[in-house]
Amino acid sequence: MHQTHVDIAVVGGGMVGAALASGLTQQGFQVAVLERDAPPAFHPEAPPDIRVSAIGCASVALLKELEAWPAVMQMRCAPYRRLETWEWQTARVQFTAQSLGLPELGYMVENSVLQLALWQRLQQQAVTLFAPARLSALAQYNGGWRLTLEDGRQLTARLVIGADGANSQVRQLTGIGIQGWNYSQSCMLISVELEHEAGDTTWQHFTPDGPHALLPLYGRWASLVWYDSPARIRQLQALAPEQLQKEIARCFPARLGRFRVQQAASFPLTRRHASRYVLPGVALVGDAAHTINPLAGQGVNLGYRDVDALIDVLTTARNQAEDWASGPVLLRYQRQRQRDNLLMQSGMDFFYFTFSNRLPPLRLLRNVGLMAAERAGVLKRQALRYALGL
Repeated sequence: MHQTHVDIAVVGGGMVGAALASGLTQQGFQVAVLERDAPPAFHPEAPPDIRVSAIGCASVALLKELEAWPAVMQMRCAPYRRLETWEWQTARVQFTAQSLGLPELGYMVENSVLQLALWQRLQQQAVTLFAPARLSALAQYNGGWRLTLEDGRQLTARLVIGADGANSQVRQLTGIGIQGWNYSQSCMLISVELEHEAGDTTWQHFTPDGPHALLPLYGRWASLVWYDSPARIRQLQALAPEQLQKEIARCFPARLGRFRVQQAASFPLTRRHASRYVLPGVALVGDAAHTINPLAGQGVNLGYRDVDALIDVLTTARNQAEDWASGPVLLRYQRQRQRDNLLMQSGMDFFYFTFSNRLPPLRLLRNVGLMAAERAGVLKRQALRYALGL
């Protein structure tokens, strides 16, 4: 049977895997991508994808380097320049692009748009694409790995990268363990059409049951995010659009104004962190290595930081004539990224547990904390720079 030989096999051609494959190909590696389904075509008249990511300016810079950003701009995205968060009206924190001298903090991009833009870029590059493709077996072979697909096709690679999401097959087949837990909340995403333009401000209102947030999209479209108990989210998911609309109007801040529900979806909140990111000839990136509470929209941005770090480690090692797929080299990537991801996960958990508590003293304390944060000046700007990956 014919076997394809490559330097690197990336399992998963989503937003993170496709970006990594594109960047590695730019650096002269021979890359293959295995993806379950090629992304569907873009239709400008179609309503927005229910799944949306807040892409920080460091992630935008990476996508520009990969030459994928022009395709995103040709489809659709929306800049956001202000971020507001509050529980009490008197304890409001605002972050602005202007405070950092930036034109915008980042962009709201539909996941399907971002994946398609990256996929189109891969099709322009010398990347071997397997799609649709499903991995069925992974075995050590000749100092590297042999990947067998469900349809019997095989390929060999010196390095296999798991970019295949939270339930990563690569992670499972190589025996890398995970630690984590389920949060006592679920999350509902709701696409809405507003009465007015969505604007360039994303906001988050903390309530004892969980935050309510608005992510502005293009035109009058926006995405609402509703965190609550799993039982409450199941109840909301079962409502007809008109009933859901009434519940949103009752529970969300009045600043939302009039709107129409287009579609909704929900998912449980989980935290997962791989016990290690690498083995000799294996590396994990993005959700395969870590999932995070989506409270601050940092998931895909952390994935892009993984991409940046792994490309840099592999390219530097190869240029210095090292065995770039070896355990010691890959451990450099793990050391760079594991601590940063853990720090971000812990920060989100601190927010989650602090703001999911009804104790009056803690409510007072956290709102005083928000008021102090608003007046923190340099510290506030540094926190924003860190969140944006600057």
